[in-house]
Order: sequence, then C-alpha cells, then structure tokens
Amino acid sequence: MQKANLITALDIGTSSIKGVCLLKNGKSNSLELAASAQHPSFGVRRGVVVRVEEVSKIINNILEQLENQSGQKIESVFVNIGGSHIFTMNSSGSVVVSRADQRISQEDVDRVVQAAQTFSLPFNKEILDIYPKEFTVDGEKGIKGSPLGMQGLKLEAQVLAIGAFSPYFKNSTSAVLNSGLQILDIIPSPVATARAVLSPQQKELGTCVIDIGAGTTDVAIYKEGDLMGAAVLPIGSDHITHDIAVWLKTDIEAAERIKIEFGTCDQSSSKKEKIKVSGEDNNLVFSRKMLSGIIVARITDIFSEVQKEIKNNFQGEILPGGIVLTGGGSKLPKIVELCKKELKLPCRLGFQQYVREAEKDSSLSCAYGLALWGFDSQDGLDRSDLTTFGKEVWNRSKNFFRNFIP
Repeated sequence: MQKANLITALDIGTSSIKGVCLLKNGKSNSLELAASAQHPSFGVRRGVVVRVEEVSKIINNILEQLENQSGQKIESVFVNIGGSHIFTMNSSGSVVVSRADQRISQEDVDRVVQAAQTFSLPFNKEILDIYPKEFTVDGEKGIKGSPLGMQGLKLEAQVLAIGAFSPYFKNSTSAVLNSGLQILDIIPSPVATARAVLSPQQKELGTCVIDIGAGTTDVAIYKEGDLMGAAVLPIGSDHITHDIAVWLKTDIEAAERIKIEFGTCDQSSSKKEKIKVSGEDNNLVFSRKMLSGIIVARITDIFSEVQKEIKNNFQGEILPGGIVLTGGGSKLPKIVELCKKELKLPCRLGFQQYVREAEKDSSLSCAYGLALWGFDSQDGLDRSDLTTFGKEVWNRSKNFFRNFIP
C-alpha cells in the first residue's frame, strides 16, 4: 500500500461513529476499502457532540482498528459536522472589473466571491463553507463556472453559505484533535453524503438527497450542478424506535430489534395478522398493521419536512432527478414507494459510487463521501462535477477554513 493514496474519514453520528480508509488503485483508478470500523456513539445527541471526552475515546478505539486493518499509521482525517444547528444563507456580491481592457481577471473573481461573503452573523454563529452558484456580467445572469476572460464592467456573484453554531463546531473539532489526529477538513454532513451518492448528471438535472440517520435527517438539493440548499432535520430513525418502545411498553433494545426485523413502510398487511416476539421479561404480541402505521407516520413526517425544503429552494419548480434515499433509515422495506407517494417525485436508493458492489452500504454514505472529498483535494479523483473555477475556489476556501480549526 502506498501511504499517500490512503484517505481516512470519520463520520460522527448519533447512533454510531464510523471510520473508513479508502485506497486508490493507480492502475484502474478505482477505490478500494482498506479498512472500516464503527462503534456505538456515546456523547453525541442528534448529530451534535455534547461530551467531548467520551467521543475522543471512541475515536481512539476506531483509530486503533483502522490502523490494524490497514497496516498503516493514521495521523490525519476528514471529518463531518452535523446536527440541526447547521444553517444556510444565500448571499451576493458585486465588484467593478479592474482591468482597463474590461476583461475579467482571477483577481476580480476572487474579489467578488469575497464580497459575497461579507455579511453579519448572529453571536456564536460561523460560516463553514461557501458554494458559488452563478455569476452575472453586466446584467447577464446564469453564468456557470468561471467568468474568467469575459469582458464587462460589473461582475456579480451569488453564493450559498453553510454555517454552524460555534460551540458545537468547537466540540466536534476538539473531540477529534484530542484523539491525536490532525483535521484535514470538516465537511457538512449533507454535502459529504451527496458527494458519495450523486453523479454529476444527477446534480445537473436537479436531485434531492435524503440521508435518514438515527437522530437526524440530512438534506442536500442540487440543480444545474450547484448546491441550491441544505438542511439537517432534527428527526431520524431513532424516533421510530422510541415510538415503538412507548407503544409496546418495552425497552429500547427490544423496540430496535422489532423495527429491524419486522418494520416496513407497507400498510397493506391484514389487521388481523399478529406478531409474537419473546422478550426478557415477557412476550410481546402486536399487530403488523399497527407497527407499519407507527413507522409510516414518522417517515411521512420526515418527507413532509423535506417537501418544505424543496419548496423553499425551488418555489414550484420540479426536480427531474427526483429523490435519492440513503442512510441507515433508508433500509426500511417499501420506503421508496412511500417516498414516491408523499413527494410525488421519482425515487431510488443511493449507494456509494466508485466502490465494489459488495462494499456498498447506505449507512456508510457520509463516511465514503468524506473520503471522496479527501481524494478530490489531492487530485486523486477527477472532479467532473466541478469546473476548474470550482476546484480553485474549493481549495482556497479549504485552506482559509483550516485557520479556524482550534
């Protein structure tokens, strides 16, 4: 193994913390899974690190497993940040083209992107990343990619900014740094997941990614190749487990087992069909119809919130690429059919690209996406979904962002 080609990613989630090491095969330009490990989360609540020391201990445990499997010392990682404190803002900026011949230079592009980042934020909020959406030259809108070399007097830029609550951001970085690792970059969870499961064509068409995790659901919406909106909803598959536990008056462990073994989004079962499950204290007997009803109610809540995000970003426009479902919660049977019914859009399950079929697991989408961003930053993969300008902006913003990691 060549150490330079090994990328390590950490997905800090509500129910578990996952780590993967991906290795690039130089001959086939494909990615291979060199190591993977996960551990139940303690100290993470709805995607937010609330107990730094406990999370650091788990990361150390995962790190040891990854090093044993890969045979390499791991010193740096790409890591996500999640939780419903994540927010987005649309912003714009404008500058006068500086050159006498009115040709737009790289300096002009840099200045207009910087101008678009100039806005006030509430106390304890900070910007994580800036995503350019389009440029305008002398009133001509809809310019994608770099306006470099175009001629005009006035250059404008529209961007999407993603931010976070500063104390939660600090908790996440501290948990990783305290385990002795260097943070190469921190990527918002919805963006990382989309990197793993969406193709450039899907981003161009207009597609919404829904990553149903345990404590939260991540949403990322793309159109014409750009990130149009992102959100982290404070509801996930753990809420289904809690509902089942309350309904059956049983413990969380039994409720989770029932959800996994018998759960479905199909309500066509007969009301008379009963299921009997042996527990430690007593036997549980329940209707399959009632179980599916509880599950469908929660999943419908998620889709309803996603629908609001789509409407906020598209105001009546449709998404030809439809919906891509991923995350552990997407493993529920018949969830695709329910999604089509509720959102009235095409829907499919999303899995990691560039990896072997046997290694695909929807619950690892965010971790794989983080690793793919790592390869992007090292030119390990061709970012066909980014223009040359996009790559330049991403690299500059990444280096700028590192200065704020404690």
